[in-house]
Amino acid sequence: MVAGATPQGASSSHTPAQVLVASNRGPVSYALEEDGSLTAKRGGGGLVSGLSAIGPEADAVWVCAALGEGDREAARRTGGHLERGDTGGQAVRMLDVPATTFEAAYHGIANSVLWFTHHMLYQTPLEPAFDVEFSRQWAAYEAYNAAFADALAEEAAEGAAVLVQDYHLTLVPGLLRERRPDLRIGHFSHTPWAPADYFRLLPDDIAERVLRGMLGADRAAFLTARWARLFAECCERVLGASVGGTGPALSVTYQDRTTRIGVHPLGADGDFLRERAHRDDVAARMEQLRAQIGTAPDGSRRRTIVRVDRTELSKNIVRGLHAYRRLLTDHPEWRERVVHVAFAYPSRQDLALYRDYTAEVGRVAEQINADFGVPGWTPVVLHVKDDFARSLAAYRMADVALVNPIRDGMNLVAKEIPVLSEQGCALVLSREAGAHEEMAPDAFCVNPFDVRETADALRAALELDAAARKARSERLARTATAHPPTRWLLDQLKELGS
Repeated sequence: MVAGATPQGASSSHTPAQVLVASNRGPVSYALEEDGSLTAKRGGGGLVSGLSAIGPEADAVWVCAALGEGDREAARRTGGHLERGDTGGQAVRMLDVPATTFEAAYHGIANSVLWFTHHMLYQTPLEPAFDVEFSRQWAAYEAYNAAFADALAEEAAEGAAVLVQDYHLTLVPGLLRERRPDLRIGHFSHTPWAPADYFRLLPDDIAERVLRGMLGADRAAFLTARWARLFAECCERVLGASVGGTGPALSVTYQDRTTRIGVHPLGADGDFLRERAHRDDVAARMEQLRAQIGTAPDGSRRRTIVRVDRTELSKNIVRGLHAYRRLLTDHPEWRERVVHVAFAYPSRQDLALYRDYTAEVGRVAEQINADFGVPGWTPVVLHVKDDFARSLAAYRMADVALVNPIRDGMNLVAKEIPVLSEQGCALVLSREAGAHEEMAPDAFCVNPFDVRETADALRAALELDAAARKARSERLARTATAHPPTRWLLDQLKELGS
């Protein structure tokens, strides 16, 4: 390609971008009002923070999908290039993927197959069962990924850096490499990665396509070294690829191409959290929670065990509640002296399995309150309506943070609570959370399936003296903020040579 020439397929009405980010969800969503108008709502998170750090001189473009009818209408009205007034000044191309294709790719494959595989959540006597419907959904997943590859190829300047995000878009690096071999392509996985034996639950040809797609990248990156090693192991055992190096020098060579393997932990945005947590709405939620928690019979402050999660099957909320029940059963001295503040915000309620799990969370919490509660003490304060200000209020009040996922790519809650806890908090942390790799030295680490061990960890965390708890919490907070979202994205660009 001639330097300065418009890449093949590039849009003539838009300046080719030097930096591109591709993800399923973009930085803005739209609601279609009854009068036909559109209302834009900007989101947050690591990608939004990261792109803001890159700066306007980078000429960055975010490519995302329309997730609902409001998004699709916005994409149609703008030709896919959203108004910058809606996006906070960010250049965004939103893809109007047909709703049936999106549904099959997103829910059928990404969330119901790849996500389940990497979180190792299948009930293998019954599932998965890959048949005709799976083949239909996989074809949609391929079409969805191809739409992203086409858009990125059109938007990218010669030699641009492209950062492709997560399990929704595993095929994009390989497809984009075919269309634009001049590009520098990275792929980042926000989930865990499955061990090879579990990954091979997927049909052989599908497992190979996922890996080959990701190996189209110059660099494939993960949240922890553990997930990076498992990915390399899958490439070796499924594709027969050659794995070289260790640690930061890890690489995979397949069909004469070498993909470097990287690790970029994602930390909490401490400055944002501290500022946001001291606004008036958070203070009001703290007063409400204090009233719900109450005081111990002797007038002292009740201790709080705090968890904030969506009702994802991987979050292990039900076993956490059973561990709290075990604590109250085995150590009655803690009755009326502690409250489990549990926020379990419903997730994916369009799926029956998730509705059932959310209902079970409520049932177990109600049973604990029925069995142990007395006038003036509700053992479990459960909230299921999403409220960010209330979550931050609970963070500030936490004496113990309970983060016990079955498996998690990182788990930012484990990092956010120590940053905000005012008394200092002890962290009870699953060894299967990605955060464990960094936070373990100052956490009470547990097997997430072992209810008794988790109960013992809760007791030890509650009995930690104030000075030790505060010292641990301060160390956890420093670790948690060592890799802020801005640095996380900039480091990925740097490693691509940008």
